[in-house]
Amino acid sequence: MRLKAKLKSRLQDCGIIKAMKMEKIETAFGLLLTNVQELETRLATHFYDALIEQNVSYLGQAASADLQERNTQLRALKLTKQEWQKVYQFALIKGAKDMRLQANHQLTPDAIGYIINFMIETLSPETSLSMLELGSGTGNLAETLLTGMPDKTISYTGFEVDDLMIDLSASIADVMQTSAQFLQIDAVRPQVIEPVDLLLSDLPVGYYPDDAIAQRSLVGSQTEHTYAHHLLMAQGFKYLKSDGYAIFLAPSDLLSSPQADLLKKWLQDYASVAAVITLPEDIVTENHSKAIFVLQKSAQGKTPFVFPLTSLTNPEIVPTFMTQFRQNMI
Repeated sequence: MRLKAKLKSRLQDCGIIKAMKMEKIETAFGLLLTNVQELETRLATHFYDALIEQNVSYLGQAASADLQERNTQLRALKLTKQEWQKVYQFALIKGAKDMRLQANHQLTPDAIGYIINFMIETLSPETSLSMLELGSGTGNLAETLLTGMPDKTISYTGFEVDDLMIDLSASIADVMQTSAQFLQIDAVRPQVIEPVDLLLSDLPVGYYPDDAIAQRSLVGSQTEHTYAHHLLMAQGFKYLKSDGYAIFLAPSDLLSSPQADLLKKWLQDYASVAAVITLPEDIVTENHSKAIFVLQKSAQGKTPFVFPLTSLTNPEIVPTFMTQFRQNMI
């Protein structure tokens, strides 16, 4: 019940901010943004590169007295990890207005992060947990989860192929002093890592460009480019412990779209669909409506739990979902 109340408060008007001093967050954001904008001008670069440079200067020596003074003021605020996460989220939203990221690097909405947080705490009540995120992007989902589960000891690794996203997410984790580590890795290609307790991804949608690599996969098409999100699901399962769970944010038509037959054949042999949560219509990326798919690395199990989560703000729908999810998944 405590977990249920905690998530409900977070989903109401971004309720996590109620536990913080909003004025303090606004002050920190103002200081950070001023430094980033000064670095943009000084270095003749874009917002995200300037944000990385700001993170480096915060942890070391700033390039000017003004930058150093604002960093001193930032340190004096003594931000908690949760407060830093909100400051960086505001900064990333501001950056997206100045320099639009490709769709696969856009922020996972806060409310979805809190839903995934709830799912993880339900599925994995252990106090120690290893997690792998495929396509970790800006690291926002990672930090949302890590700051949302302070009572757990989490080993968190993110695989990301884009060098800008790696530098950005790693520099944010350094400032926040969280346990997340981010590695520049093409997650479709085989890697040698220890199996993890939980796999997750806000799956990047599109075609994988290397047909030779794709065709080695059980979900790889032999006649055309293969969907990258299908390849990531299949490859990611190789890093998951037996009976472990995977949580994927994916197009809602995942199991009926082109190449779905290849994916469903793989599912029959390697995974069971534990739950499908369809999301509100306003949660759309590149014209794709979204759903959360919970898979388990096991033989085919019971009938999947299916729930249409039509609103993330309705005071009745979210608690109903949470109650039914716990009843069906525990």
